Amino acid sequence: MSDTQEATNEVLEVNLHENGKSVQMIERGIRSESEHFRVTIGATVPTGFEQTAAEEVREKLKSSCRISKDRGKIYFDIAVESLAQVHCLRSVDNLFVVVQEFKDYQFKNTKEEVLKDFEELAGKLQWSDPLKVWQINTIFKKKKAKRRKANQSAGKEKTNFGQGDKAEEKGSKKKLASSSSESHILDYYENPAIKEEISTLVGDVLASCKDETGESLREETEPQVQTFRVTCNRAGEKHCFTSNEAARDFGGSVQEYFKWKADMTNFDVEVLLNIHDNEVIVGIALTEESLHRRNITHFGPTTLRSTLAYGMLRLCEPKPTDIIVDPMCGTGAIPIEGATEWSHCYHIAGDNNSLAVNRAANNISSLLTKSQIKDGYAIWKKDGLQEEKLESISSLPSGNGPSL
Repeated sequence: MSDTQEATNEVLEVNLHENGKSVQMIERGIRSESEHFRVTIGATVPTGFEQTAAEEVREKLKSSCRISKDRGKIYFDIAVESLAQVHCLRSVDNLFVVVQEFKDYQFKNTKEEVLKDFEELAGKLQWSDPLKVWQINTIFKKKKAKRRKANQSAGKEKTNFGQGDKAEEKGSKKKLASSSSESHILDYYENPAIKEEISTLVGDVLASCKDETGESLREETEPQVQTFRVTCNRAGEKHCFTSNEAARDFGGSVQEYFKWKADMTNFDVEVLLNIHDNEVIVGIALTEESLHRRNITHFGPTTLRSTLAYGMLRLCEPKPTDIIVDPMCGTGAIPIEGATEWSHCYHIAGDNNSLAVNRAANNISSLLTKSQIKDGYAIWKKDGLQEEKLESISSLPSGNGPSL
């Protein structure tokens, strides 16, 4: 080998070494930035269970939580890597990331002046970080949908396996699979591998989103121009404007600032304007529908919200080996929440309405298919035990009414 070739190889090795260092430095920088990337999350909860929801946040996220003056809302700060855990909270209905909070917003005296301020508000807000969180959340929902489609055929085969010639059961299982496939982001986030995926995704978003105004956020397969809607939730008697007027004028401000298109039904981004007396909070929705529907695929006329069921159980402070009986279970919201969160207890459900028992059994079977709860359930009805892939437990009541 000539001296020239040796020198060339040495230079190449040095350059590769230096390039490797620079790549590592960039990765460390992005990782460090993601670790310090914190945002405020708002959540709607059942009215009267704000304290219960706040306790769950403190327990599971190790984050301080503030109960809003506006009933049914709580606020807490998180690192973006904890987004998966936020979606796994059992007591929250809807989630949104806070853009900015005005604890004592000074409304003008006349309607025209107030609405004029709303028209100029969007340009004064810090949109960058909240929009990054919205982007991460949206990409995750798309990945969830892709995985769901990939697993849908396999899931149907598994569901229909061994069903024999029972056409009704097959039809019921197909409906169950369809309802499950349309289930919510919660099921996807409960996968233990998701936390690591979120960290990678946060780094990718931070690396690609460098525009501090948030105007040029890029997203996979998405057009530059987003569609949006503004929803105003207002409480208070001293306002000289209506919720629709506030949403209209603030929506015009958002449209002018981002050059987005307004669409009241098929929107990409839902901007929230929450007004309670003199408190004004602007946010971006992270859920398209309430998480209280997460565990229920078969609804009845009096289905209890899952978030309410969780709150009631949490107030009871279940202890290991406790036997929790719901003699009028309906669609099974209480025992389902109990078995999901307090698996160390025994949960028994019953109802004298066969339709209610069938719905509860279908809801439990759906969760057993998703492996969200462990076997060990028993459901009884008026004429005895209901069998729907449920583990038989001895000494259960039978006859005309439930009893222990």
